[in-house]
Amino acid sequence: MNSNVLSEVPQSNDKASVYFVSLGCPKNLVDSQVMLGLLEKGRYAITDKSEDAEVIIVNTCSFIQASKEESIETILDMAQLKQSAKCKVLVASGCLSQRYSKELEKEMPEVDLFIGTGQYHRITELLNEHGKAQEIGAPIPKRSYVDQPAFIHTEKDPRIQTGPTYSAYLKLSEGCNRRCAFCIIPKLRGNVRSRTVASLVTEAKQLADSGVRELNLVAQDLTEYGMEWKYKERLETLLPELCKIDGIDWIRLHYVYPDQFSDELVAIVEKEPKIVKYLDMPIQHTSDRILKSMNRRLTKAKLFDLVSKLREKIPGVVFRTSIIVGFPGETEDDFQELCQDLEALNLDHVGVFRYSKEEGTPAAEMTDQVHPATKRRRSKTLIEILQRQSHENHKKYIGQTIPVLIEGPSQDTDLLIQGRMPTQAHDIDGHVLINDLEGLSGLEISGAAANSKAANGTGGSDGADLRPGDLIEVEITEALPHDLIGRATRILSRSRAPQASEFQAKSTGANKEWRASASH
Repeated sequence: MNSNVLSEVPQSNDKASVYFVSLGCPKNLVDSQVMLGLLEKGRYAITDKSEDAEVIIVNTCSFIQASKEESIETILDMAQLKQSAKCKVLVASGCLSQRYSKELEKEMPEVDLFIGTGQYHRITELLNEHGKAQEIGAPIPKRSYVDQPAFIHTEKDPRIQTGPTYSAYLKLSEGCNRRCAFCIIPKLRGNVRSRTVASLVTEAKQLADSGVRELNLVAQDLTEYGMEWKYKERLETLLPELCKIDGIDWIRLHYVYPDQFSDELVAIVEKEPKIVKYLDMPIQHTSDRILKSMNRRLTKAKLFDLVSKLREKIPGVVFRTSIIVGFPGETEDDFQELCQDLEALNLDHVGVFRYSKEEGTPAAEMTDQVHPATKRRRSKTLIEILQRQSHENHKKYIGQTIPVLIEGPSQDTDLLIQGRMPTQAHDIDGHVLINDLEGLSGLEISGAAANSKAANGTGGSDGADLRPGDLIEVEITEALPHDLIGRATRILSRSRAPQASEFQAKSTGANKEWRASASH
């Protein structure tokens, strides 16, 4: 094999190495994990060192301007390794390629392949074709592979689980049939394509067998799941089947639209102990005038009625939502109405995002665009209100004893252990920080836990190690605006997951601050 090219099919003793960067939302991360599985099955070697890779793949996002900029910057950063390291082939996949492949071909000669959202399952085939053409000195067939998205993976497709071994995303469907005025997703991902209940249950069992105990259900809109079959299979039929799976302790619902939240779904969330009492419901605004302009199907009255019903039926339910400020035509009166409504609703986790004008969307053509400075001011004002509200809401946990899923050392200091209670989602919400392990005397605590225990003068003792994926009981002693602090009291159950694999796909958390609204 020529040292400057990628071989058609890497031999077992000479595999081409691949480095992967996954940007954007959890749904994009699932696509990345499937691509990694296909690459490994196709006899490519995955590496976590970019400088060692012959192939670099960036799975991009282009939901809003900030994500487009990050995707482009990441591609250009990786392109430098074609000069300074071993990289011979650079691939840009995902939403940015789907949206701008023609422009990118002209502007980014450094990129060898552009693969859209409907072609990512061909990653091994396309790399092989590219490598074969280079090897024999033939012209490269073409650089862009972008078509109308039609593919969605199933349980039969290989998938490499990246990130925490105890938590995983399960993607129910692809695409979206809504046409919100500000959103480009339907053009990037196509219309709804749902997986069968049988397929999802099989994959969930596979994940459980690998040690996953927290299942995060994602789609552009969970309530649209099964719509193309006239809802013969739907969320309400899927959830009870998932709850039967041994090993799964927590099931979390992301992107449940409030205008289609059925009474049957309320009842299922209420009675199923495995479904955590946490609902991610994107609402975007509360002014009926703005909601209509956004082409949302929600009204303020319906929203307030639903929140009231859910709180009555499901005591302790926690809500996450996303809000857009500065949508075209939003007046000061609209904004003040939004602020007052959010104070009245008193939701638990609220992401605030400034409207991003995206070409190809109806909102981009609206004439009454809001000035960027006004959007920044409104965003700052609303965030301050919500932070005060969040702090007050967190105080109710003081004195309560709650289950916490251990993640490992705190992101800020090795003197604290970091975990999440059921009403905190991975990589989106806050954490429970554990500063006292006295209640776990009788266990030998390693790593950060040992440091934390020593800091509290509790010493060590015999027993098993506390490690990521363990479920423990924690008494909350202090409340912060974003996080909670507590002391461990006892271990509830041990992690069944193996220690993290050597390879972890680099997911930069692209625009983490808006990730919660990435489905709209």
